Amino acid sequence: MKIVVFDSGLGSLSIIKAIQKRTKADIIYLADKKNFPYGKKTKSQLYKIITDTIQKISEKFNPDVIVLASNTPSLLFREKLPDNVITVLPPLEKIQKASNVAILTTEIVAKSKELENYISEFNNLEDVLKINCSELVELVETGKFLTNEKNCVKTISKVLKDEFKENNIKIATLSSTHLPFLSPFLKKIFRGIEFLDPADDVAMKISRLKQQASKNNSLTIYTTKSPKALQRNLKNMGISNKVTLFS
Repeated sequence: MKIVVFDSGLGSLSIIKAIQKRTKADIIYLADKKNFPYGKKTKSQLYKIITDTIQKISEKFNPDVIVLASNTPSLLFREKLPDNVITVLPPLEKIQKASNVAILTTEIVAKSKELENYISEFNNLEDVLKINCSELVELVETGKFLTNEKNCVKTISKVLKDEFKENNIKIATLSSTHLPFLSPFLKKIFRGIEFLDPADDVAMKISRLKQQASKNNSLTIYTTKSPKALQRNLKNMGISNKVTLFS
């Protein structure tokens, strides 16, 4: 099975890790660094980026599956994408008759009617808090979460602490795929809160596809900008695969 997983940077890795636990596949990871961050683009800009990228991916790699490993375009355009594209959405189906729920997402999604419409599909949810976590997405993408723990804790607390306390949050979805990299910090700072990762849902969908599994897991990495910079960040994360410029 050949799978292309892409987003604007490191977020894809949280999805890839979950897929590899469930399914042996030949995975192509595309970090669209040239267009980072997706969450601060206008809808029209982002739609062009996503549709153009999907077309180029399809022509170059002819994959069985494309995983749009970014919550932002997944939510905004989920009804406009080709059938072989799997999206990453807030895992709200895991929450039963819950209140005091927060969705941690990007700026454009937090303000969108598409997120409101998605939440309304789950009748068991009440008063869902939407939090703009674009600053935390950038914290991950720069790699600072790997090298500056003190700054990481300070930034997370600034973005989330008051919101969580004022709204008595009990459950939070890590709806941006960058955010699972901050899980160790989140769980340490907010001990009474359950954090939900959407990656397992994506991995489950792929494992159920009627495609022949590969003999081994393989990972090929491309980026639309600065291969050496991405290579350095990946090396700090224990990934030594070569990074190639995608064009």
